Amino acid sequence: MAVISELIRSEADGSISFGDYTLADKKKLEDYKHEGDLYKVKTFSDITKLEKNGMFVYESVPGTAVEKFKCSSDMVSFTVEGKGDAMITLELEPETEYSITVGGTATSQMKTNLGGKLNLSVELDPGVAVDVQVKRI
Repeated sequence: MAVISELIRSEADGSISFGDYTLADKKKLEDYKHEGDLYKVKTFSDITKLEKNGMFVYESVPGTAVEKFKCSSDMVSFTVEGKGDAMITLELEPETEYSITVGGTATSQMKTNLGGKLNLSVELDPGVAVDVQVKRI
C-alpha cells in the first residue's frame, strides 16, 4: 500500500482511499464527489481527517493513508498505513457497542460516547498496511 497522491480517490469496489502521511505541509481537497456524497480530506504528517457532507467521519494522529474505506450502518472497514502507531477516531452511532478487529485479531469491544465517537489505537510499522474492522454488536 502507498500514500494516496491525489489525496482521495474512488475505488472500483465502491470504497474510497485517502490520506498522505508523508506530506510535510497540510494539504486539503474539498467537494470530492463519491456516490452522491461530498467528501473533504485534510492530510499531512501530523493528522489525516475525512468529512462526509460536512460531518466528521475519520481522524488519525499522526497522519495515515487509508485504503478501501467502507462505511455501512453496521460496520466500518479499511486498511491503514502510517509511519508509526496511530490514534484513530471514528464517528459512529451514539452509545452503541462495537467489536474491533485489527490485523485479523479481535482486540476489544467498545461503546461509543454520547456523540458517537470511538477511539482506537492501531500499532503501525512503516510500509506495512493493517486491516481494521469495526462492527456493531
